[in-house]
Amino acid sequence: MLLFGSSLPAPAQVSVELVLDQDQYLRDESLPVKVRVINHAGQTLRLGRDNDWLAFGIESHDGGVVSKLAEVPVAGEFTLESAQVATRQVDLTPCFDVSQTGRYTVTATLKIKEWNEEFSSKPKAFEIVRGAKLWEQEFGVPGATGGAPETRKYTLQQANYHKQLKLYVRLADLSENRVFRVFPVGPLVSFSQPEAQVDKANYLHLLFQTGARSFLFNVISPDGEVILRQSYEYTQTRPTLRANDEGRIYVLGGLRRLTASDLPPSFTSNATTSRPSPDSLAPTNKPGGTAPKKDARPPNK
Repeated sequence: MLLFGSSLPAPAQVSVELVLDQDQYLRDESLPVKVRVINHAGQTLRLGRDNDWLAFGIESHDGGVVSKLAEVPVAGEFTLESAQVATRQVDLTPCFDVSQTGRYTVTATLKIKEWNEEFSSKPKAFEIVRGAKLWEQEFGVPGATGGAPETRKYTLQQANYHKQLKLYVRLADLSENRVFRVFPVGPLVSFSQPEAQVDKANYLHLLFQTGARSFLFNVISPDGEVILRQSYEYTQTRPTLRANDEGRIYVLGGLRRLTASDLPPSFTSNATTSRPSPDSLAPTNKPGGTAPKKDARPPNK
């Protein structure tokens, strides 16, 4: 990702800054880092011709150098006019061994070969934490060539970030040597217990409490993609997960509340919107599907 903008002048010819969206990450969670390059040289810079123009280094709290697992993909040529800013974003988790909990610092170094000069950013600190396991379940994924299925597992973890609990989903193989994705799904109240069920197509259905009377419902694919997100409120009844006779999982109780974060989107910004039918947004047990038949909810008795 590359963004351009203007900048106020500064004494240095070229400035390099690091921006992290947060200072604490769960182990194996994506570690997106934004590098801001500010051109004060009075001439156009041509950058990104190869992977040598931008390098990263990570050190542990005790000063040890963190092992590099792969090259950070930063190639992609662009020009940066004088007094402009370019921002390149990369994910450092696949490229460095930050699997141990603790504090780290990351530094970016810009190399301009034509000048035979390097410009480094100030170190940026972050912390890797190990979340508390709440729940896990194994499931199988069919092999690509019709062989034995691959065994994966969903794990729910909670971690305290700046005195606020967050709920995470971790998707890995059985041995956890291969981690497909670790990501937060929302805040979590300390006194609640998330509900999780895996349907017959191995989609994870997750309902958890985010506030005094608010709940989030997520459906996550076996590849770690959130395909459905809905908000519910505790009214006369508490939202809870149920399955009908067909094995279709749905939310029973509470009141559905439309929000801007819904997936699929419940409304557009230029429309006053009508409330969609809950059945039209409920997940299906068919692989890859998100829209069920009209009998997705059990009949009223």
